[in-house]
Amino acid sequence: MKCPRCLYDDTRITDSRTSKEGLAVRRRRMCEHCGYRFTTSESREILDLMVLKRSGGKERYSSEKLMKGLVIALQKRPVTQEKIRDICLKIEVDLLQKDGKEVSSKDIGRIVLNHLKEVDEVAYIRFASIYRDFKTIQGFKREIDKLLS
Repeated sequence: MKCPRCLYDDTRITDSRTSKEGLAVRRRRMCEHCGYRFTTSESREILDLMVLKRSGGKERYSSEKLMKGLVIALQKRPVTQEKIRDICLKIEVDLLQKDGKEVSSKDIGRIVLNHLKEVDEVAYIRFASIYRDFKTIQGFKREIDKLLS
């Protein structure tokens, strides 16, 4: 791996740790040339998974798109970037357990809501408002009532 500071080709791993769920690895590295220390993160990717959209179209699954949705839902909430990455990885594990090479955006939304419900209720409501396309305040009220019961 190249050093991000001096772009030297040789860096050394000084420490490796797996995430709590064992789904990702964080590595501390040091540049052999300038001594700069930095952290990298490694995780597996879901390949060849197609998402069936509500419109009937299909698109390739994107971890980045999932992360973006989680970051928006959890914006200004007491949740770290590392926790958001862990949630994303857990969601992807759930997606891997589904049969086939295709998954509907509806299924992805349900899985995301299940995970957000456990982490942050405000983020859950934010995500549900987009996923369920609330048109009035009554949509919010119904969702909050379901969450409270």
